[in-house]
Amino acid sequence: MNTIPYVSLTLFIVSFCFLPGSLVAEDASSWKSLFNGKDLTGWQANAHPESFTVTDGKLKAHGKNGMAHLFYVGDTDQDVQFKDFELVAVARSEPGSNSGFFFHTDRELRGGKYLNKGYEVQLNSSAKEKNKTGSLYAVVQVDQSPVDETEWFTIRIRVQGKRIQVHVNDQQLVDYTEPDNPERPASRAKRLIDPNGGALAIQAHDPGSVFYFQEIRLREL
Repeated sequence: MNTIPYVSLTLFIVSFCFLPGSLVAEDASSWKSLFNGKDLTGWQANAHPESFTVTDGKLKAHGKNGMAHLFYVGDTDQDVQFKDFELVAVARSEPGSNSGFFFHTDRELRGGKYLNKGYEVQLNSSAKEKNKTGSLYAVVQVDQSPVDETEWFTIRIRVQGKRIQVHVNDQQLVDYTEPDNPERPASRAKRLIDPNGGALAIQAHDPGSVFYFQEIRLREL
């Protein structure tokens, strides 16, 4: 009977539990998969539903006919409200693409297409965009993308109370705590933490932007 030496086995377990982006370490059972890899069960678009498809086990966001947002609704017909949570997603894009995760949001629109409420964590490989991947859009700007978005990368968003943290491939890019009286431009007046929580949505930005997601998991804190 073959056996694994004790030291080797211990090192294997430790290495496995702390792989970048791994959800194995601590409270693995508390994580819920939001995307089943087969179809869009549990998700609902606010416009242009053709912008979101599933191919080869990957969720594709492509705003081919204009901007749209895909809201997580779970097993209901209403947007699920998340307050304190940690989300991990594995993503990649076509060159020059723009997308993002919205949270503490709802379906209210600004200017007919932009979500008016809540925060957006930017996903962007576009050279002309100042808010790169990992930015808390229009609040905390990341000047240079930490990854090549055409290759798979992991993004982690943690929201607890008024503190928002963003990691990309285990590199922390944002650690922001919303002040008591945050100053926002008039067009971003509702970019705030909602004490009651809010919806989670993925953005399909424009005809030239294509993002893929092969894993989306969340745990409530």
